[in-house]
Amino acid sequence: MKKALALLLILVAIAPILHAQNSKQMPGKLLRHVVLLKFKDASTPADVKKVEDAFRELPSKIKAVKGFEWGTNNSPENINQGFTHCFFVSFETEKDREEYLPHPSHKAFVDVLTPHLDKVLVIDYWAGK
Repeated sequence: MKKALALLLILVAIAPILHAQNSKQMPGKLLRHVVLLKFKDASTPADVKKVEDAFRELPSKIKAVKGFEWGTNNSPENINQGFTHCFFVSFETEKDREEYLPHPSHKAFVDVLTPHLDKVLVIDYWAGK
């Protein structure tokens, strides 16, 4: 009886962890989606601003986004390989990211970006809070 009670207590204790793993969520962590952009030489400052504005609007249009930052390169090292913009999107679960990528607002953003895009680099990773 004591073993059964101990086993039950262990199962109750680890249930939230098992649930989080099944929904591809890491307790206490955020899924980071980092997007680095290099624009075409022919893109004007107005073209670039249009892309920036469109990307900045995504968090207000897609509820799966839990955090957002962006900025332009100012590193003195000069090893950015032409990438000038970094966009940093956070999700709580992989399911949130799965909702974001095919979302109509994200697809509309890609349509704004594509004519001006020379190169893109995307890296996703789990980060602690």
